[in-house]
Amino acid sequence: MDKLVMRQAVSPRFNLQGIEQSLRGVQEQLPVLNREMKHPRERMDDEVVENLVSGYALVNQLLEARIELFAFGGSAYLLELNNRVLCGRSEQRRCEYKKHIEATNRFFYERTDAGIHDLAEWYALHRYGSVWHRAANIYIRILSEPQLFIEGNDRTGSLVMSYILAKEGQPPFVLTAANAKSYFEFSEQVKRLPRNNLANLFRLPRLKAKIACFLKDQAKTGCLP
Repeated sequence: MDKLVMRQAVSPRFNLQGIEQSLRGVQEQLPVLNREMKHPRERMDDEVVENLVSGYALVNQLLEARIELFAFGGSAYLLELNNRVLCGRSEQRRCEYKKHIEATNRFFYERTDAGIHDLAEWYALHRYGSVWHRAANIYIRILSEPQLFIEGNDRTGSLVMSYILAKEGQPPFVLTAANAKSYFEFSEQVKRLPRNNLANLFRLPRLKAKIACFLKDQAKTGCLP
């Protein structure tokens, strides 16, 4: 897959070194952040950071190759983004995760209640709307119940948001020590909201609007890589 992307690549869009530095800052501050949050994060070790940077590198390649992530044939790249946040590019890790990766493929393609078909259809209908609302909505559709992947939905969702934003000339969304608490709190709210529950019909629009404003504010700071 990397060869297919790199064949058309021109030059990098993302400052991967800056992204890693930002993530390392969150890693360092996580014990402090956890004391301030109602739902502490379990881990953000070196492997998590390295895998996320690998994911940003792939998003970068997809953008340079002008790959349409939500078009026919793009679903394999969505799966690869999820593989990246869980395994990075390590062949050894992918062998260890082989059964999980196969199960994720089935989970991703065979479900009728959600999954890639729901995601692609939604994006096709809303592709000309505000980029901030599109990114927020896609993130919610990935992370809310039923989730898109078996594991790693939060991290994969942040990469997909970055793809949507950067595709329209906005900076990618990257965790920083300053925005991490707000982001983690938003993600916890999304995870606890069943998307198709009638009781959430009024809560979801407000949450989408808040996340869209949050993303827009992050872009305005000018401090992201």
